[in-house]
Amino acid sequence: MNRMRRPCNYFVSSLTLLTLLATIPGLASAQTNEIPNNATARTYGKGWECNGNFQELDGACTAVVVPANAYATDRSYGRGWTCGRGHREVNGACAGIEVPPNAYLNASGSRWECDRGYRKVAESCVDVNVPANGYLSLAGDRWECERGYRTVNQSCAAINVPQNGYLTDTSHGSGWTCSRGYREDGESCVAINVPPHGYLSDAEYGSGWKCARGYRAVGDSCDALAVEENAHLNSLGNDWECDRPYRKRMDACVLP
Repeated sequence: MNRMRRPCNYFVSSLTLLTLLATIPGLASAQTNEIPNNATARTYGKGWECNGNFQELDGACTAVVVPANAYATDRSYGRGWTCGRGHREVNGACAGIEVPPNAYLNASGSRWECDRGYRKVAESCVDVNVPANGYLSLAGDRWECERGYRTVNQSCAAINVPQNGYLTDTSHGSGWTCSRGYREDGESCVAINVPPHGYLSDAEYGSGWKCARGYRAVGDSCDALAVEENAHLNSLGNDWECDRPYRKRMDACVLP
């Protein structure tokens, strides 16, 4: 008797479960896999997506409303539209871009830029006043001084290059530097006094010279090194070190 009742009970339970699923919003649609109007089943995976110029809203696909001076992007995400050239989005609409005198719309048409020889100030383009001995920069929105001049306030002043000096490639700082063998001293270039057995080091700091190998700097001169017995010049050539297995003790090389 028990075996005859179980199929009947199972049928009633299944019917009750299907009835309950049908009453749950959205779940019944998922079970039947219904695709709303203006939508298409996904190429990969499950579900659906809205067609171009339609966007999902509460499980349905609604048409994208394109404002004046805009065009549809044929996308189901984002706003679904973008403003046309010469317009920009303002509060959900497309407002015209006011281009001031001496300006033009950029390539994208979404903003304006000043003509060469003008620079942007607030919402206008003002003339770039190039002083004497100056020229417009490559960008055309500012000026720079010609070679041999440097910026002083709003003008280009000549760079006074001292004797034994030459112009640098920049107008920053003094605008000049000293020739080899000389170093800057105020507004002039003074000679570097290289002692016998010395040579120019090209360093901007220190004495400006170094001693040749076998000599060491002592004050303003290069004195010869006295290499002790069982010793040799070091790699720099400005001192000596003991041969192996000798070790340096005071001014001599002794066996350990």
